[in-house]
Amino acid sequence: MSHYSDLNLAGLLGNRVLSNSQRCVLTVENGPASPAQTRTYAQLWRNGHRLAWGLSRLGLRPGDCFALLMANHAEFVDAMVAAAITGTVFVPIDPRAKGEKLAFFLNNARCKGVIAADYALGNLLAVREQLDDRPWVLVLPSDEASGESQGSADVTLYADVLETGLDDYPLADLADDAPMQLIFTSGTTGDPKGIVMTHRRYCESALITDRAFGYHADDRPYSGLSLTHANAQLVTLGASLALGMRCVLSRKFTKSRLWDITRQYGCTSFTLLGGMTTALYAEAARPDDADNPVRFVISAGMPKAIWNDFEQRFGVQVLEFYGAAEGGLSIKPIGAGPVGSIGKPAPNLRHRIVDEAGHDCAPGQPGELLFQPVDGSPYKVEYFNNPEASAKKCAAGWLHMGDVVTQDAEGWLFFQYRKGSGIRRNGEFISSAFIEKAIAECPEVDDVYVYGIPASSGVPGEKDVVAAVVPKDLVGFDPQRIFRVCREKLESNVVPGYLQVLAQIPKTASEKPQDRFLLEALERDRANVHLEVR
Repeated sequence: MSHYSDLNLAGLLGNRVLSNSQRCVLTVENGPASPAQTRTYAQLWRNGHRLAWGLSRLGLRPGDCFALLMANHAEFVDAMVAAAITGTVFVPIDPRAKGEKLAFFLNNARCKGVIAADYALGNLLAVREQLDDRPWVLVLPSDEASGESQGSADVTLYADVLETGLDDYPLADLADDAPMQLIFTSGTTGDPKGIVMTHRRYCESALITDRAFGYHADDRPYSGLSLTHANAQLVTLGASLALGMRCVLSRKFTKSRLWDITRQYGCTSFTLLGGMTTALYAEAARPDDADNPVRFVISAGMPKAIWNDFEQRFGVQVLEFYGAAEGGLSIKPIGAGPVGSIGKPAPNLRHRIVDEAGHDCAPGQPGELLFQPVDGSPYKVEYFNNPEASAKKCAAGWLHMGDVVTQDAEGWLFFQYRKGSGIRRNGEFISSAFIEKAIAECPEVDDVYVYGIPASSGVPGEKDVVAAVVPKDLVGFDPQRIFRVCREKLESNVVPGYLQVLAQIPKTASEKPQDRFLLEALERDRANVHLEVR
């Protein structure tokens, strides 16, 4: 019998402490040279209460925001629990953020304080004078930036605010629809927006992951995605907290160690996003690729071009889904539907596909995907302090996903492109996945991402194709060989017009390539942009 509400993160955790307190539900690993961090339900509860007392003494009150500026640490989850206990709102921020972008996050969310890992402290202190409110700063020491926290004014060590020997902090009297966190959109095309995620939405989503994704009670999910992104927070961590699974997180995504991690911890599933999939597929094939405990991969953006090859090479099955932090969900279960589909809408949702005029599209005709609760009630999204964007996102009561899809006669959905970012060349839309597959299979390529730029022909809506490539070794790398491979494997119309050579592809915390930074580099570093010589 539940003692608390399961639709509040503190309540959901409290109920599981009462029923299964010593269940270890979290492991955070950071490579073979560092000891893993672990948490049982009881430890999360105890640590959350210890930090709750500290946050209250720092002046936080229910409804106040504080930032988490760190990669995946067990303390990140402790702080999530503390926020729920105190009724405060946590704001996860990619620890790589710096300069104006970091100041924007903190000012936009009106953060009263920041808990920062020491490796992110320098960037934080560099913008402190730009902040509207001077937030308090707690620094979490790590093995990545020893000593960086020493000698900084107005900075307190994280451990120094943890209270011991006190009773549990009184749980805040929160409605289930109270804000739990502000989670920012990726900002790939403009300023990020802070999505207000409520306790109800987080907990309801976590509680249905067994039905949505087919988790079993004995599954052990893994993710290398950042907890600053909704995928890792819900699909892996939230699911495990709700269902009692023993999840494993890496501090940072590592494609080279992913299979070793799953073997070491016996992980039965893991999550991938599109860009990660191509990078993992580009790794040199090994005889033991399929020798792993993984039962299935939860993918968002598995390219059709490599789908079957990926499953066969690694001995896994792919469960594809589509969704966003704001909401909307479609799922293609394992073994159901056509390869390349993003599935069908979740049972609690209905959908439309509309053209630019708002008219419903016929099967096979591309249009924007919209969602609404199946009962017809208006969809609601709140962007913090941005009512105009909130209203636009849910115009006429429908959640506008901003993505163009098609639907076949059986109702299976197929993602085409993000509105405004599709690659159309000579009147046809190009699938970047086939280009990426051809280049990723080159042994000298470590990572690849294909995007479009306005066509040099000047034709409105047309784009030229750019392949951003990260070589495994810059010395001796021959861009012309990549062009030759593309000529051999691809239709002439889809061969990239430009090859952009980079040390790394700029990506968000969710490993999503950031076109705007690639465009800046394309203009700035012309020496690393190559044309085909024929």
